[in-house]
Amino acid sequence: MPDARPTPQPHWWRGAVIYEVYLRSFADGNGDGIGDLAGLRARLPYLAELGIDAIWFSPWFPSPMADAGYDVADYRDIAPVFGTLAEAEAVIEAAHAEQIRIIIDLVPNHCSSEHPWFVEALAAQPGAAARDLFWFRPGRGPDGDLPPNDWESIFGGPAWTRTSTVDGTPGEWYLHLFDPKQPDFNWSNPKVREEFEDILRFWFDRGVDGVRIDSAALLVKDPALADFDVTTEFAPGAHPYTDRDGVHDIYRGWRAVADAYPGDRALIGEIWLPDPERFTLYLRPDEMHSAFNFPFLESAWDAAALRAVIDSTIEVHARVGAPATWVLANHDVTRPVTRYGRADTSWSLTYRQHGAPVDLALGLRRARAAALLAAALPGGVYVYQGEELGLPEVEDIPDDQLQDPFWIRSGRTNRGRDGCRVPLPWSGQAPPFGFSPDGAAERPWLPQPAAWADRTAAAQQDEPDSVLNLYRAALAIRHAEPALGDGPLRWLPSADGVLAFSRPAAEPGGPGVTCVVNLSDVDVPVPANGGVLLSSAPLDGGTLPVDAACWLRTT
Repeated sequence: MPDARPTPQPHWWRGAVIYEVYLRSFADGNGDGIGDLAGLRARLPYLAELGIDAIWFSPWFPSPMADAGYDVADYRDIAPVFGTLAEAEAVIEAAHAEQIRIIIDLVPNHCSSEHPWFVEALAAQPGAAARDLFWFRPGRGPDGDLPPNDWESIFGGPAWTRTSTVDGTPGEWYLHLFDPKQPDFNWSNPKVREEFEDILRFWFDRGVDGVRIDSAALLVKDPALADFDVTTEFAPGAHPYTDRDGVHDIYRGWRAVADAYPGDRALIGEIWLPDPERFTLYLRPDEMHSAFNFPFLESAWDAAALRAVIDSTIEVHARVGAPATWVLANHDVTRPVTRYGRADTSWSLTYRQHGAPVDLALGLRRARAAALLAAALPGGVYVYQGEELGLPEVEDIPDDQLQDPFWIRSGRTNRGRDGCRVPLPWSGQAPPFGFSPDGAAERPWLPQPAAWADRTAAAQQDEPDSVLNLYRAALAIRHAEPALGDGPLRWLPSADGVLAFSRPAAEPGGPGVTCVVNLSDVDVPVPANGGVLLSSAPLDGGTLPVDAACWLRTT
């Protein structure tokens, strides 16, 4: 496919601003209430003006949507609800013309139960080659009516589902670490490895610049499928299905594929691991280029906690010469405006605090400051769609409209992730707020709050102090100041509850940048040795307010 690739920039991913597009909630081009490629392409000028370097697309492949596209039925095509493969190729080309790179979301741990391989496996007899591409096993107990082991699904409930034979009698069980409609691949089968390396080539051939690897540490399983207690402490690499040593050989193969293409094609891992030593193994020079920094995202709004996370992140990445990444939100995470407005500002997958009291004004003030903090730190930074509009979590979606598998699998006790996935408000005074075309027959797939009228992109466009214009200014300065992006960080003396650091000049004699974030309970003086580039809140007579951040140019 002819494609004017972005201007060559070696190791672009080391300091890139990457914007996550959750496609079904970004912009609806055809009026069916679901975001699509036509809507995205029409909004490319908005993203270019925002100042991003790359778009990360959530999965856009054909899928029954049992888990919002993370159940893939065909890795070499586009879901009809989003568009066509030709439209995807046109979006890649149009984005490249705007100097925006494209990262796709690849799901290698599992596929959809409607994937042709799994359909064939279900129809095959026990022991057939088609079944060896997955984890089919006989059940335990006299009649095989107990799962092969006691593993639990990450979505809740057992990690095994029993099949039926052609005559309707109970058959073998298959493994799914997530939903029953997401069977796990057997990565010990060479055919699985060959298939995914070919999938990488398919998309790299179409101009894709990088791949975000979903659930990257889960691919390799203990072949014995041994029972285990969740309280068991395993030796490094010995957990039955998380971070087993064999996973690294898979990613060395992927890296070889990526390195065979021009223009620095990047591999980016979704790796939830508490052990920094194990985490860095994925970032060795012959594996992934970067990975998501979840400890930063999970940290409370507390100076000591954030400094500890920043220090450990930089130290861990320095060991293998990899760039750090800084992430405040994504499609799985409570939006910062809501999280930072709660009494407990920490976050975890198992502690979402649905319905806890929230001060949205406080949360917005802190989210603005956090945005400047993240964008000033060394390495790459991610922005989740709507973050630049200051959107809060939507926590009052009616029960009958929730769609996240967490809701169903938890027996309707975990409201899941839909609250951060509500379609974006672009313009207008009432839903669908420009998300869908005027006169669209279908409402957005999740309901938008009426209170979002003042948070639309259009409403914020000409408001100097809007969240949108704060982000635009921050990203413009980040690109203009050589000290920002990849590079060193030096902590500066500061009062309790204040983070202050400098980003030294990229060249001797050049300008540097100082970032100050006030997480204390009193206003603090702004350093006098630099001119203010940007602040998240108005400065008051040379002082930085509580829950605010500022950047200064230093020489």
